[in-house]
Amino acid sequence: MTVQAYILVQTGVGRAADVAAEIRTISGVTLAEDVTGPYDVIVRAEAPNVDELGSLVVAKVQVVDGITRTVTCPVVHI
Repeated sequence: MTVQAYILVQTGVGRAADVAAEIRTISGVTLAEDVTGPYDVIVRAEAPNVDELGSLVVAKVQVVDGITRTVTCPVVHI
């Protein structure tokens, strides 16, 4: 079973569309949409385990130029 999460992304002014487009190219990302509200991009990502999900967020998503802050929300099945 894969581990899934939503990643809430804040970007610099006017950068949401470019950031979302770049994030969509990252392996493990299943969805990246630019949105309005307190966050500029919402990402859905998945990985085989929590450690690989963490690596995906830290090493691939957070390094995208234009991102100022992220919040990762793991999906739980209650």
